Amino acid sequence: MDYILILIAAVFVNNIVLSQFLGICPFLGVSNKVSTSIGMSGAVLFVMTLATLVTYLIHQFVLVPSGLEYLRTISFILVIASLVQMVEIILKKVSPPLYQALGVFLPLITTNCAVLGGAILALGLEGGSLLKAVFFAISNSIGFALALIVFASIREQLELANIPKAMQGVPINLLVAGLLSLAFLGFAGLV
Repeated sequence: MDYILILIAAVFVNNIVLSQFLGICPFLGVSNKVSTSIGMSGAVLFVMTLATLVTYLIHQFVLVPSGLEYLRTISFILVIASLVQMVEIILKKVSPPLYQALGVFLPLITTNCAVLGGAILALGLEGGSLLKAVFFAISNSIGFALALIVFASIREQLELANIPKAMQGVPINLLVAGLLSLAFLGFAGLV
């Protein structure tokens, strides 16, 4: 039952992008096309899951026993940066079109506060174990993907709409993002 609550809470109630406002840069930057959003979601899923796994182990078995908890943020950032470099190398070899489509936003996963925030929030889970932390990371990634793909599909539809000149571009995107955030706020009473 705990895992179902974690999943519902991370995807809908406490969505990392729409409720906690972490990862806004890739949310607004990569959401021009659904295909690019799916690729970015996959990269974030991989990096967030692996980062949470590695950072949890580093925190529990290196930082806490050594009394170096204050180095948590810097060590987590180093782990995430290393993982993003690995993803970048893999994508360059496996899927060059996706690598080109993601462009500058792939390195931005390094500074994506959704990944760092997810890793830090996973440490604070009640009765936290490695399995719960990894499941929480996967759930957060699914929530990130859901928000990103829904936003990208709305943006694709907005290209066909007759929008006043003053609202085109960034203003309508921010308005839609705010409305999406309000829609997800409706799930607040679920968990």
